[in-house]
Amino acid sequence: MTNSIDKNKIIEHSTQESKQVIVEQEQSKCSNKNSTSSAANASTQKQLLVLAKNFSLDAGFLPEDKQAPIEDRSYRRNKISELRKQQNMEAIVLRAIQYCSDDTITDRADQDWFSSFVTLAEGISNKTMQDLWAKILAGEISQPGTYSLKTIQAFRTMSITEAKLLAKACSLAMSDARKRNIRVISGAYQIPKFFNFFNKERQQRIDLNKVGLSYADILALADNHLLFEQETESHSLDKGEKIQFNYNGKQVVFVANKPDCVLTFYKFTPIGTELAHLVNDNLNSNYLKALQVELSENFTVEE
Repeated sequence: MTNSIDKNKIIEHSTQESKQVIVEQEQSKCSNKNSTSSAANASTQKQLLVLAKNFSLDAGFLPEDKQAPIEDRSYRRNKISELRKQQNMEAIVLRAIQYCSDDTITDRADQDWFSSFVTLAEGISNKTMQDLWAKILAGEISQPGTYSLKTIQAFRTMSITEAKLLAKACSLAMSDARKRNIRVISGAYQIPKFFNFFNKERQQRIDLNKVGLSYADILALADNHLLFEQETESHSLDKGEKIQFNYNGKQVVFVANKPDCVLTFYKFTPIGTELAHLVNDNLNSNYLKALQVELSENFTVEE
């Protein structure tokens, strides 16, 4: 299919007639570069016409005597849809094979899972999203059970913007060694007692907005079932007690400076945890510095 058309079809409203008339105007030929630029900045009317043509839904813009029978139009549209799905899946499988090992032996892949995967992925034509679907497929083939059907169903409803938002959260996320419990640390405090109750430095907060993750982002992630909206806490740490995290491939250790110190964080949901495996390690150095400075009253953060 082509993303350009030979003629501009402009819908004009006649002042004398109640119906809309399609007026076709010839376009002058231009270079490929100019054509690409024109397509990117096309009017909404032209964009709709192009989409309608690509999906074989443009018959309504033609005079009745030039329209093919509706049965033929329906058959053509279904055929185009099936061809597009086939093309999408072949592209995803081709990308997935690049992420699979040629010599690693694993348990046999679940055919039912693969069938469900195909049903969900066959409509994906965006190249960036196809690459993420390819990683899901390769990850499941390499280690069956990595991605549940519930997770890929949730991923199917995500836009590329939401996928980028997940990547942003992952750039701030710390996990255990096996990346099963993932969280974004948001602050720390010392449990209030009589001797420290009036200490203004007892509680610290990290301004996540300054490192790229606004509260609106957190709510959007929560709406997509990727992050819990409510903060969670670590256990109370004794003075000198350590808690270790993996921060995008870097070992980071939090050492309690006082007794009864607690870390607060936003925790990834099980779905968010599975999808986090799709994101490459991308350490945010500004966030790490913020942790070291802002939490210094209660914790020493060692790299």
